[in-house]
Amino acid sequence: MKDLIEYIARSLVTNPDAVSVTEVEKEHGTVLELRVAPEDMGKIIGKQGRIARSIRTVLKAYTTKNKQKATLDIIG
Repeated sequence: MKDLIEYIARSLVTNPDAVSVTEVEKEHGTVLELRVAPEDMGKIIGKQGRIARSIRTVLKAYTTKNKQKATLDIIG
């Protein structure tokens, strides 16, 4: 799960070395924290949040198939 989000994010940004994903276990499931360079925030979020929504949709499909729960937080 973590590797999937990291691969997608590194493909989108200008500075792929600044991308990191950490998993935090919470009571309601796993929270994936995606950190990118501040100048790459627009590329990850996209116009009207479309790219961020798409990344979350891919994550939801992956977790549903594997009977898990996860959410994505994007931090700049």
